Formats: sequence, structure tokens, C-alpha cells
Amino acid sequence: MDEVAFHVEDGSSCRKSHHPERVKKDLTTRLNRIEGQIRGIKGMIEKDVYCDDVITQLSATQSALNSVAKILLEGHLKGCVVDRLSEGDDAVLDELIVTIQKLMKK
Repeated sequence: MDEVAFHVEDGSSCRKSHHPERVKKDLTTRLNRIEGQIRGIKGMIEKDVYCDDVITQLSATQSALNSVAKILLEGHLKGCVVDRLSEGDDAVLDELIVTIQKLMKK
């Protein structure tokens, strides 16, 4: 498995996540598509496209971001969380609760 740096809010690298190459490729593809959607939305606003149409595209983009989050959360649960629990690190549960709360705010 390949390592991907996990960056905290201040940009410092602290822990690593291990995603199989196929998962990283899938996530990158999804994020590239989302990036294109965002550019498209920006263009729609610049061209004064009808608000409802822009909102529809925003909704689709949010859904795509949620899909990325679900994939990452599943990998985190099955990998990082299980590993840390097996090492006796119960603090990962508190971290997971905070992460889920952040996702639910959306």
C-alpha cells in the first residue's frame, strides 16, 4: 500500500494514511471531476446563468464531495481505526466522533 500524508489544519504533516493505488486513483479522478464542476459553476456565475441552474450544479458537486468523504471514511474505519484500536489506542474513537460530527454539519 502507498502512503498519503495526512495534513492537519495548520498544514503540518503528522500521520500517514495507507490507500491502495486503485483507491487513490479513484479518489483523484473524483476530485478532478469535482474541480471541473467548480470551474463550471464559477463560469455559470460569470455568465449570469439562472440561479436555480447554478444551485442544481452546486448540489451535484456537494453530492460528489460527500461520495469522496464516504470512501475516505470507510477506509479510515477499516484501516486506521481498526489498527489503532488493536494497538490499544482508544483515543481514535474520540477522534472518529469529531470527524463524524464534522461530516454531519453539511
